[in-house]
This record gives sequence, structure tokens and C-alpha cells, in this order.
Amino acid sequence: MVIGATGQIGRPAVRALARDGWAVTAASLGGGRDADWPDEVRSVRLDRDDDAALAALVGDGVDLVVDMVAFTPEHGRQLAGLADRVGSAVVVSSGAVYVDERGRGFHTQEEPDGWPDYPVPIPETWHTVAPGEGYGARKVRIERDLLALGDRLPTTVLRASAVHGPHCRTPRELYFVKRNLDGRRTRVLAYNGTSTFHPASVHNLAELVRLAAARPGSRVLNGADPDHPSVGEIGAMIDALMGVETESVLVDGPPPAPNVGDSPWAVPRPLIVDMSAAERELGYAPVTTYAEALPETVEWLAARLRERDWRDGFPKMLASYTAGIFDYAAEDAWLAART
Repeated sequence: MVIGATGQIGRPAVRALARDGWAVTAASLGGGRDADWPDEVRSVRLDRDDDAALAALVGDGVDLVVDMVAFTPEHGRQLAGLADRVGSAVVVSSGAVYVDERGRGFHTQEEPDGWPDYPVPIPETWHTVAPGEGYGARKVRIERDLLALGDRLPTTVLRASAVHGPHCRTPRELYFVKRNLDGRRTRVLAYNGTSTFHPASVHNLAELVRLAAARPGSRVLNGADPDHPSVGEIGAMIDALMGVETESVLVDGPPPAPNVGDSPWAVPRPLIVDMSAAERELGYAPVTTYAEALPETVEWLAARLRERDWRDGFPKMLASYTAGIFDYAAEDAWLAART
């Protein structure tokens, strides 16, 4: 059973599991289907916050639960309560759990000098934020509660990095795709365009799910692509795919003004995770690179932007980054002041 089956990772994960021979029940709030799923996949409606509905769907038992939408400690406790009826689990977590040696992490990034100084690359054994409130802290609570079950419910925790692909609710690539469609041919990039935030293709994450499903165990594994281009390199890739030429104005340091140069990748120090444990424990090999997976993302974003305003098409993006992400007036004013 896959919970959150129609989300960005769930869609390719269901497909990968079904093609690997699993009889898959694809559960989601809307109960929808993906066009690429085999006919044998069973799709059902599920409100995962409804304990009774989840327990009823598990019924007498399932061999595997894959949880794409475990966001609160209550969700972890739901799964733990079903341990006697579930063979094993794969639960998607996040790279947001990591902190540096000074305790800085995603939760401190808005503070002065709050962005962490991580090792390159980050191993799964690295420090994490303490369980508590906040996105990363809640993920850590879920991880610890499930891993503590050991053989009662062997759980593979996948710490996904910056997820990309079709159906993403907060697609970082939107930053460049929308600008190109809007005819913007000059852009400002902080930190000289060298910011690196390790991407994770939904297809590589689905492959990790597939492999972990076949090799149950209690473990934590990073999930990311084999390549990790900088924000400047990503912008150039998207330009090439869309057939446009742009000029990047590079700023040696943080965003120079509010809503100027502050892309979704704008971080002063890199976040790159170590994938060797997945290779060693699962025999994992990536099925794609960021560059190879990018065309379908760009195509999907461009089509969606032609159908509706970005605020309507990506409400979670708007909530996460605000409308200032496309504050062209602020950009133009800053650029004009430079000349």
C-alpha cells in the first residue's frame, strides 16, 4: 500500500513497484490514478489523518506500506500501531533533519548567519535536529519512533533532498521557467550563482523505494541525484531547453535587496548528501541525472503556466516563497540603480 500515491514521488513509486511484481493499492485523498500506472493498480480514497480508515484499508495485513506523507508524530504512531499487520515500511523523510556542528539547520536559516555549514557530502550518521516542533524536528520524531520498532516493523527511512519532477507542489525550477515565459532576459543570482542544493529526482527516489521494498530493514538512507549542479548551471540548462538566451547578473554575497536575487536555491554554503550507503546496502544505482530528468519538469511547468496563473497553479509555492519571488519591479529598480 502506498500512502500519498498521487503526489510527486508516489506516482513513479507506484509504477516502479507494480512493474516489480507488487500488487499495489494506491491510496490518496482524492483516490485518483496516474496515466502511467498499470491497470492492475488499485486506487482508493484515504484521509491519512483518519486512523480508522487507514486501519480498515490495511485490513488483515499488507506486506509493505510506503508512506509519502508522514509529516507529524501522529502519522508515525499510526504506522507503529499497525506494526503487527505490516511486513515492512518505507517512509519518506527529508534532508531538512540535518544540522551542523553549531546546531544550525533549516530552522535557523532566516537568522543572521543561520544557514548551516554542512560537511560535503553529508552522511546519514551526521547530526540531526532534536525532535520537536518545526518540519525537520517532526520528521526526526517520526524517524526515531519507527526505527525504534526494529524487527517489529522494519522501516527504511529515505531522507529526500530537494525533490524535482512533474507534479511538484513547490518546484524550484519555476523560478527560471516563469521568467523565461514572461520574457525576462536578465536575472540576478546571489552568491555568484554558485549555490548548490542537492536535487533528488522523483525517479531516483522511486528506485530507492523499489529496492528498499525488496530488502526490508531498519535503516536511514539519503535520497538524491548523482549530480548536483549549481543554481547558475540549472538556469543555463533551463534556458537551453526553452531556447532562450539570458544574462545573469552575479552578486558576490547574499541577495542585495528584498526580492532581488533570492532564488529558491540561494544558500551561502552547499548542501550535498552522501549516496554511498544506498549503493552499499541496496545495490542502488541512479536511473537518471538531474540534467536528464529536467526536460519533463520544464515541459510540465510550462504547460501548467499556460493554463493558469502561477498563484493558482502552485499555491504551496506562493505560501513558501511569497509573491516576492517574481517581484520584477524590485529587480528592475535594483538593476537601474547599478548603472
